[in-house]
Amino acid sequence: MLSLILLSALLGSAQGEVETRPLDYVCPMDPDVRATAPGSCGRCGMKLVVGAINSIEYEVDLKLRPSAPRADRPVELIFTVNEASTGKPVRDFEVLHERLFHLFVVSESLDFFLHEHPLLGPDHRFRFRARLPKAGMYRLLCDFYPKGGSPQFLERTVVIPGAQGVFGTPRNLGSDLSEKSSVNMTVELAMQPGHPIAGMKALVFFRIKPADGLEKYLGSWSHLLAVSDDLIDAMHAHPFLADGGPQVQFNLIFPRARTYRMWAQFQRQGVVNTVVFDVPVSELK
Repeated sequence: MLSLILLSALLGSAQGEVETRPLDYVCPMDPDVRATAPGSCGRCGMKLVVGAINSIEYEVDLKLRPSAPRADRPVELIFTVNEASTGKPVRDFEVLHERLFHLFVVSESLDFFLHEHPLLGPDHRFRFRARLPKAGMYRLLCDFYPKGGSPQFLERTVVIPGAQGVFGTPRNLGSDLSEKSSVNMTVELAMQPGHPIAGMKALVFFRIKPADGLEKYLGSWSHLLAVSDDLIDAMHAHPFLADGGPQVQFNLIFPRARTYRMWAQFQRQGVVNTVVFDVPVSELK
């Protein structure tokens, strides 16, 4: 997934000569963050690693218990991570934002969102008990980091029978950039450019009120999930700039001209706040 290339820093000597010095430490999650000494990523908090990370493919096998779940009934989600090349199960995982596995669940209608953390059992499988509220299709987004591999963000799909209509029909989202209120904060959204263009960097600013009492949530000042209205594109991102103050900046590249629903999560005074915005993305003209 992630292909990291170590660059060299050009440093001028006292005589004006140019010296090449390798940047040996990189962040597995944010490969543009590099350092010349061990430490942690200032953006996401992950431990920096030495050298380039080889991109290794993995697969996620999902089993349901019961195998034919029903709407608004408990269902156990069982995830097994395997190496794609050998089929062997992965036994060890790196901690990724204070957890071994991040699970996002989004309904086809985009009105259901879940961010939870399945637990690793002695059989090396991750398990989580969920309750999917209504019939239809759900996208499961799995974020994990096999030890010795590279961070992964893989999708699986669950269908709860009983829904009317055709699966895969995009929801007709409009633009919704208005200020949002959550449990103990309000959040404003501003962007540069004001109308994002597909394939080009967009600066996304969240402005939080009140600004006191902000805390890191799972090792980051914020977590953001953006999903296209047809559920094809999904991005899990962390702030590009944040310091515990009232403004949190993300740098995003929306891959296509669609409308994206964004769930942004912040923690204040021990309470996790989730706010939702709908962002139309245009084609480059």
